[in-house]
Amino acid sequence: MKLKKLKDYDIIKVNLTFKDKPVTDIGDKSLYINRELSWLKFNSRVLFQSKKEKKPLLERLKFMAIYSTNLDEFYMIRVAGLKQLYSARFVSSGIDEMTPLEQLQEIREYLHNEKKELEQSYRDIVFALEKEGLFIQEFKDLTPELKKYAGEFFYENIFPVIIPIAVDATHPFPPLNNLSLSLAIKLSDSSNEDEIKFAMIRIPRLLPRFIHLEKGIYITIESLVREYIEDIFPGYEILSSTLFRVTRNADIVIEEEEADDFMEIMQQGLRLRRKGAFVRLEIERECDEELLDFLNSYLKINSDDIYEYAIPLNLGALWDIVIDKEFSHLSEHQHVPKLLPPFDQNESIFKIIDREDAMILQPYESFDPVVKFIQDAAKDPKVLSIRMTLYRVGKNSPIVSALIDAANNGKQVTAMVELKARFDEENNLIWAKALEDAGAHVIYGIPGFKVHAKIAQVIRKSNDKLKIYLHLSTGNYNESTAKIYTDVSYFTSREEFRADSITFFHILTGFSKNKKLTNLKMSPMQMKENLLEMIKVEKSHKNKGRIIAKMNSLVDSDVIKALYKASMEGVKIDLIVRGICCLKPGIEGISENITVRSIIGKYLEHSRIFYFKHAKPTIYISSADWMPRNLEKRFELMTPIYDASLALKLLDLLNLQLNDNVLAWELQSSGDYNLLKVQEGKKEINSQLFLENYVNKLYKATKKSATSNSLTKKKKIFK
Repeated sequence: MKLKKLKDYDIIKVNLTFKDKPVTDIGDKSLYINRELSWLKFNSRVLFQSKKEKKPLLERLKFMAIYSTNLDEFYMIRVAGLKQLYSARFVSSGIDEMTPLEQLQEIREYLHNEKKELEQSYRDIVFALEKEGLFIQEFKDLTPELKKYAGEFFYENIFPVIIPIAVDATHPFPPLNNLSLSLAIKLSDSSNEDEIKFAMIRIPRLLPRFIHLEKGIYITIESLVREYIEDIFPGYEILSSTLFRVTRNADIVIEEEEADDFMEIMQQGLRLRRKGAFVRLEIERECDEELLDFLNSYLKINSDDIYEYAIPLNLGALWDIVIDKEFSHLSEHQHVPKLLPPFDQNESIFKIIDREDAMILQPYESFDPVVKFIQDAAKDPKVLSIRMTLYRVGKNSPIVSALIDAANNGKQVTAMVELKARFDEENNLIWAKALEDAGAHVIYGIPGFKVHAKIAQVIRKSNDKLKIYLHLSTGNYNESTAKIYTDVSYFTSREEFRADSITFFHILTGFSKNKKLTNLKMSPMQMKENLLEMIKVEKSHKNKGRIIAKMNSLVDSDVIKALYKASMEGVKIDLIVRGICCLKPGIEGISENITVRSIIGKYLEHSRIFYFKHAKPTIYISSADWMPRNLEKRFELMTPIYDASLALKLLDLLNLQLNDNVLAWELQSSGDYNLLKVQEGKKEINSQLFLENYVNKLYKATKKSATSNSLTKKKKIFK
């Protein structure tokens, strides 16, 4: 028997729990939203962006691609994990006490229902694109001239690299790569029509998912391959074919305690990922039942994990169309990140930091100062040492290139390259080897933990003394994601952070029993303890207490319970949580003083900013979300902002997002999210557009006057 739909199920729970018999025990499971189901709601908010008719069409297509890619990772990691828990007979996993089987049932039903919305949204976008002269078609829809051209393309570019695969007693079922596309084929010998055979064609990843024939014309690769199947299997009649895509368990389990060579064991893990258990099958709707039975006789996938689609598979590949420059007018306007004071002059970055603490808000402001910080350090003869943590750095990283130059220049370079950064392991292995070859000291990770902190330390001689310059951030050292992720970058040479930064890197590189810092706060040793203490202080101030916290996810049960207790004492708490939130706001007597909103827009909200009214100081930035993995299983940093003007800017940013009525969704106690609407007589506030315009205005002003205010000066950005 299947569980009720998520929405109905939660409403029933709320009615029974809160109206009939109010809950006073904050440990009651009904006070918590399941982590996986909360994530599904987040991805639904992403999908909703593809349905907004006012959005440019390629922007809508982009969100469809993001939704699809998100879902791939969710199945590879989270659903695969639940299947393992179920197989291991775990009864429950999480404070909500849902069993793995209950979660799997809810997930499958939710996604099968949402599939209809995805298909309708795709059809709506494709129909609208056709009016603009951009077509995503099948081979059969082409003009005779284009069919001829497509045929030539097939024989020149596709036919030589695809391999026909027979599957029978002497031809084993082939290995299938994770997320790969293949055609399953049922065919018969033209000389013996009663003998049914099965075969496959694997479509290599090096081939485009959507083939660009001419301006505005794309066709699906499977429709082109289908057109010439009989040339691939000459002498056989093609009875039916279906496109399919498999998803494997991609979570690498590393036995770190047994690893003599961590780099080698990671390489082995990456090879094993390709052989993970099958966890999902995506297939074309109305496929031949015999073909489906043939496939699943080998794949052995639960029928509830088989998803039939009436639209193309692998919508993540829509990015290839989204970036079509000939149709850029159908995309969102592109904001060019700006260099604002104090970084707008051709001046040594160390001189700037000597004068003042500085901050940039990405992607509104340029990421260039972060790159320049490392490049200047690599070239500056006064710089003795550079130390950095690297989590996701990208394939052509100017920052890592600068570190290699620094090592070649004889500087002491220490890089903590986190090889366990999921889906970036291979890229990080390449950079780690290149840094080692240049003579840098490379650390691959800390056994049992991930290093997720974002910190760069430069030690430089200044007036015959060693001075430490720091960059601390909420985001990765990746110039590509810096254009689409909102993050905070902070530069400082404050004496308060000198000893802490040294101790932090000593902990990473050596043996140390001192696991605590003084001004910076570090997980897994002290950040959670510090957060709980600051919440407790606000609780002691009752209705004069105030907390505003912005993050990606809120899952940690201890933190949620502390927030509930603070709310029960009258503390006003506003949470800006982009993705997963296991806390239920608005429950009478428990969380009626808590609001939760999610901002979904053009940029991925990624910064973590925390405000505690009675803390000293009141504002913090961090690399960590409030999740058990961040607070207990990762090395993270939380940075206090002592500079009053910078703290004010961050508080203004939080208030701006609390007033957003265009991109914001508000979480209900049922677990559902309501998209906020502009009330009559109120002004539209799109926080992301506001910041774009604000930065552009400041940039123009600084061109006219060197004394103009900037994001790093004492000027409110929102009132």
